[in-house]
Amino acid sequence: MTGTTDTPGAPSPLRVGLIGYGVAGAFFHAPLIAATDGLVLDTIVTSSEERRARARAEFPDVRFEVAPEALWSADRPGKLDLIVIASPNRTHVPFATAALKAGLPVVVDKPLAGSAAEARELAALAEERGLLHSVFQNRRWDNDFLTLTRLIGAGELGDVQRFESRFERWRPQLKGGWRESGAAEEIGGLLYDLGSHVVDQALTLFGPAVRVYAEADVRRPGAAADDDTFIAITHAGGVRSHLYVSATAAQLGPRFRVLGSAAGYVKYGLDPQEADLRAGLRPGSGVGWGVEPEALWGRIGAGQSPLTGGGNPVETEPGDYPAYYANIASALREGTEPAVTVRQVAAALDVLEAAVRSAREGVTVTLGDGEQ
Repeated sequence: MTGTTDTPGAPSPLRVGLIGYGVAGAFFHAPLIAATDGLVLDTIVTSSEERRARARAEFPDVRFEVAPEALWSADRPGKLDLIVIASPNRTHVPFATAALKAGLPVVVDKPLAGSAAEARELAALAEERGLLHSVFQNRRWDNDFLTLTRLIGAGELGDVQRFESRFERWRPQLKGGWRESGAAEEIGGLLYDLGSHVVDQALTLFGPAVRVYAEADVRRPGAAADDDTFIAITHAGGVRSHLYVSATAAQLGPRFRVLGSAAGYVKYGLDPQEADLRAGLRPGSGVGWGVEPEALWGRIGAGQSPLTGGGNPVETEPGDYPAYYANIASALREGTEPAVTVRQVAAALDVLEAAVRSAREGVTVTLGDGEQ
């Protein structure tokens, strides 16, 4: 099978079933699972012959199923050790529920659900069954996020006061498909897509949100879901996060602009891992994985503009998406909590739901202590 081979004295690899082989399954989950020691990509669920052919070319020993239910069928020979759900958003909750009820640990691509209540129901089900359940928040392992985490931890910015994060693209033409659908059941649009990442990063860095304000617009002709959205979060600790997600940005702003009492950090450009995965590069291929050129390093300083060479360059940490599945393998083996929990994701969904209400009603939404 594709993935780790058995060695004398080592435990057998954990067998993974992957539901979906579209963008998420083919470019993120399958290659990262296959590159993880202790995991083996056993089965892929897809009904597309074209996708099966692409998967077989890279993973020649993988098995295929047409329906997700086959992965937890009582008739299946040999039980899988993990189910990864990378199918359309509307299927995440029902497939995760079915897998957990069948006694199988689950990883789900983001967004996990359309509501925090659904996420907490899944968390309760997994806890009741004693099963691992995590969400693929891979951008906690982006190079810029790892670098910023290091800078904050070392106190190099002083007390952070404002966090600006942009995930912007220039895509004036619609691509079509469910991601751009305005149907509520599809959980499409950028707020739940890219917004899931930037909100998760903000909460991970600065803690719970107490107030949320948002503006969500549909800019492109023929679009049905938000494609240009802004979210402002006031965190319980006093930090303010300003988050931008857009498909209509004709000029891209800095990925991060973080202002502290002692210094600020500005970083342009996206982590290279997604582009490398899409180009067919794989972790462990011999190339420095997640490493970006010095020309793209961010800069730290006070009272200076990085655009005119002000401040000092800060070496960017290598991005490390493989760390996500390495953590999952460890958690499964040792029975520990994964780095990304469903309770954490539910808190981010509280913010996304508040952003939907704020944008619709033109109000600032206050969040209680609740379960955040």
